[in-house]
Amino acid sequence: MILTPIPDDRLPLALDHFAAMLDDEAARRVFRRLANPQQAIRADGKAAREHHAAALRILLDLGLKTRSGAPVDGLSWDGQAVRCETEAYVLLHEGAHFQLAAPERRHRPDFGLGPGPETGDRATAERAACLFGLAREQEEARASLLGILWEAELGQPALASFLDQNWLEGAGRRGTAAHFINVLAALRAGGFIAADGRPTRRLRQGPDRVPPQDNALCGPAKWIWTARQR
Repeated sequence: MILTPIPDDRLPLALDHFAAMLDDEAARRVFRRLANPQQAIRADGKAAREHHAAALRILLDLGLKTRSGAPVDGLSWDGQAVRCETEAYVLLHEGAHFQLAAPERRHRPDFGLGPGPETGDRATAERAACLFGLAREQEEARASLLGILWEAELGQPALASFLDQNWLEGAGRRGTAAHFINVLAALRAGGFIAADGRPTRRLRQGPDRVPPQDNALCGPAKWIWTARQR
């Protein structure tokens, strides 16, 4: 859910403002792959079906099982399988969560993060939640960007998700660009993306480590987390 919609005629300027704030060349190269205004609109019809099939292939490659039904029928991820009757970008986001979740959370409902925006059985997801505060919010931001990078890798409308997930909220602020740089760096350090920003099929092996100031929610990361909860 976009917190502050950007009119079509102002999108190129917003992209330029964001790029101008990126003081990291590697981050600028990755952003250029995402910042195609023609990729700001979701596919429909045959193209949407092809995107969905491609997303399912990525999930299978990552080791996820799938089941019929939409997330609203229960859980997006029940610990064993992901409900596949949803949009391609949602599936890729779930795949990113599977990659980023600590092994002890990989088979918990909704990865132990609490209910997502499409989850129907919110009570079960809430009971299964075991990662909170800043640690949860950091993982949400990383899963958001990793899923978007998967979309770009597959030639799908990555910019649409970049907008929907509020990465351009406050595009002229240096903190917004710094957040993008920091999340990219964390994904790269974890081996989830290569040096050029292209996603890998790595699954996290280490346990959760709760960062200091666990209750701190601020800046662009908070916008992503807030949007997920709506």
